[in-house]
Amino acid sequence: MANKVIELAAEPYPFAFDPGRCALLIIDMQRDFLEPGGFGEMLGNDVSQLRRTIEPNRRLLAAWRAAGLPVLHTREGHRPDLFDLPPAKKARGRSATSIGDPGPMGRILVRGEPGHDIIAELYPEPGEPVIDKPGKGAFFATDLHAILEHRGIKQLVVTGVTTEVCVNTTVREANDRGYDCLVLEDCVGSYFPEFHAMGLKMIKAQGGIFGWVGDSETLIGALAGEKRLMKAS
Repeated sequence: MANKVIELAAEPYPFAFDPGRCALLIIDMQRDFLEPGGFGEMLGNDVSQLRRTIEPNRRLLAAWRAAGLPVLHTREGHRPDLFDLPPAKKARGRSATSIGDPGPMGRILVRGEPGHDIIAELYPEPGEPVIDKPGKGAFFATDLHAILEHRGIKQLVVTGVTTEVCVNTTVREANDRGYDCLVLEDCVGSYFPEFHAMGLKMIKAQGGIFGWVGDSETLIGALAGEKRLMKAS
């Protein structure tokens, strides 16, 4: 795709999308969080609140790949020996079943278990890095920042789950490292609609204190327009 800045409609003001320096970062679209019968549902959550994001993400990912732009995926989870699991995180929620215990799709939030993996609809293709993170933010204890620096990435389009936790934490981490983030509201979700709405408000508040909020159809349209221009030139 041509290295041309495209002005995208977004809040709190238009986002200057630079395809040559932008990557798509898909956060934690994991089976245990999104699939019926997984750990998320076992805890009493309504997984349909997250599953509504699958189709918008699928369409966006197809358009992004067709444009030849970089894609990265993240998964939250821990080493099988749990040596990277803080006791405070293990105990949080005081649930009878917690991280590392047997769950509906293998050991809960343990790397290599079926539930830890990414859903089939958005499964990474060869050449798309998968960032395994032990925390909520994608930059903590990972090589994400190094990968982005080596590829000259300055902007991130951020999607995934959940809006108020891993998405928000990652966007804040990215902001502190100098990245411009566009969060697509139809491609992020929460088990709690009110948290989803507030999480987006917090990102775009005060003139975009952490980033911009837009939608996938606007971005897909811009990608399609650029593709048409390239064919015509």
